[in-house]
Amino acid sequence: MEQVWLKSYPKGIPAQIDLDEFRSLGDLFEKGVRKFGQRTAYINMGKSITYDELDRLSSRFAGYLQGVLKLPKGARIALMMPNLLQYPVAMFGALRAGYTVVNVNPLYTARELEHQLRDSGAETIVIVENFAHTLEQVLPKLRVPNVIVTSLGEMLGFPKSLIVNLVVRHVKKMVPAWNLGAHVRFSEALAQGGAHPLKPVDVGHDDIAYLQYTGGTTGVAKGAVLTHRNIIANLQQAHAWIGPYVSEKGEIIITALPLYHIFALTANCLTFFKIGAVNVLITNPRDIPGFVKELAKHRFSVITGVNTLFNALLHNPEFAKLDFSSLNFALGGGMAVQQAVADKWRQVTGKTISEAYGLTETSPAVTINPLDLKEFNHSIGLPIPSTEISIRGDDGQEVALGQPGELCVRGPQVMREYWNRPEETAKVFTEDGFLRTGDVATVDEAGFVRIVDRKKDMILVSGFNVFPNEVEDVIATHPGVVEVAAVGVPDERSGEAVKVFIVRKDPSLTKEAIIAHCKENLTGYKVPHHVEFREELPKTNVGKILRRMLRDGQA
Repeated sequence: MEQVWLKSYPKGIPAQIDLDEFRSLGDLFEKGVRKFGQRTAYINMGKSITYDELDRLSSRFAGYLQGVLKLPKGARIALMMPNLLQYPVAMFGALRAGYTVVNVNPLYTARELEHQLRDSGAETIVIVENFAHTLEQVLPKLRVPNVIVTSLGEMLGFPKSLIVNLVVRHVKKMVPAWNLGAHVRFSEALAQGGAHPLKPVDVGHDDIAYLQYTGGTTGVAKGAVLTHRNIIANLQQAHAWIGPYVSEKGEIIITALPLYHIFALTANCLTFFKIGAVNVLITNPRDIPGFVKELAKHRFSVITGVNTLFNALLHNPEFAKLDFSSLNFALGGGMAVQQAVADKWRQVTGKTISEAYGLTETSPAVTINPLDLKEFNHSIGLPIPSTEISIRGDDGQEVALGQPGELCVRGPQVMREYWNRPEETAKVFTEDGFLRTGDVATVDEAGFVRIVDRKKDMILVSGFNVFPNEVEDVIATHPGVVEVAAVGVPDERSGEAVKVFIVRKDPSLTKEAIIAHCKENLTGYKVPHHVEFREELPKTNVGKILRRMLRDGQA
């Protein structure tokens, strides 16, 4: 496909990236701490650590893995925790010592955790005690000899550490009883590791940095093999894109999405590490009042999020009172940003949400909108530097510009393979090396990409395609609606019919009002036949609404 998008690149953004600036993520880390030593690196629950402190702590953790556990290069280290200071310490320590990080959602069930540990072969896990009871159910079935347990308050210092752990354990009762047998506390691991200096390890582009699991909502979760080259490529691509809008003089980025998710991992943690930013870690973004109070403490310049997070913030009256004068840009990804949310965001903050798009398999960024957009354009942006895309029909052939087809991607950020799954790997790649995304998209003459919908989520009404995103966007503009999800349900007359699940802002909102609103904005076959009101909608760990669970009656 002709790279028509290059002519729409903002000034100062290159067509290609330099992959040779860093040999590995450990190299990125070493150069960063040398450059930004005394600067604050992370803030969490009021506690901050500098780049130098992160260097010392992660070196101790690496020393524990190398010198005490004596793990060989390439061993998989599972990290199962929310956004805490322990996460970057453990992650960078593992990477510096030549190990592979396996990120685990702390909300996983025992079944999901067992699958991921078994599939990845991880024999070492760092876990927050709040979720240790889940691991307890799994350990009799697996060999995981090295268990490191931490608490929410462990790195906050006295007396805050004591207070936080007391509240979490005894007031909020957020730590179910657990017994893991032999294990070591995180602080003890750091203490023991201090006696074992970090041994240099030869790590290069082709070594595996992460096994990042994906596909759990559509079947068995698969580990995307993301090499140091993949991740370095994507952070260089992201840095090239944001370069004209940020500096190395003290950006403050808000990280509310979990670092164990690829979006926050690459976009927030690694890309902003390169420029010496302050990363504010939000442990529980679902506590919106608490989240807004934390935002009030910082003159933040960047925030990333998903549509549901932006929407929740906008529904909190205190959010509109914040000082947004330092905000450079807001980046939305993970799911489609709805027009109604984007409009309200601009009204409140004065900034346009720049929507981006990516996949776990692409480390994750594929496209990003220009960050100087004056208005939300409902596209996912332009392919980022060194990225090729191709829009293909069911026959595998490229479709004409402007026509819908499956979005396929090729570039240095695309994963090597699925871990130990050659058949799944073969299915997802084309013969000429493009990754099939499963998303239906169009590209206009200026190179802007628009996602029409997921192939599997498309609703077929009497032979007509209905895209849930379009229906959801229309309903989201109704002032009585907080959230909405649209799915297809069996229908004797039309094959499928549209059903919507709605969380109401206005308790008096009726099915009839929703249908009338849709009839004003949608052609007949797109109008929902079924409307169901819910107190909440099922979501993934990053807030993406799970249409599948609604469609299958699992929620």
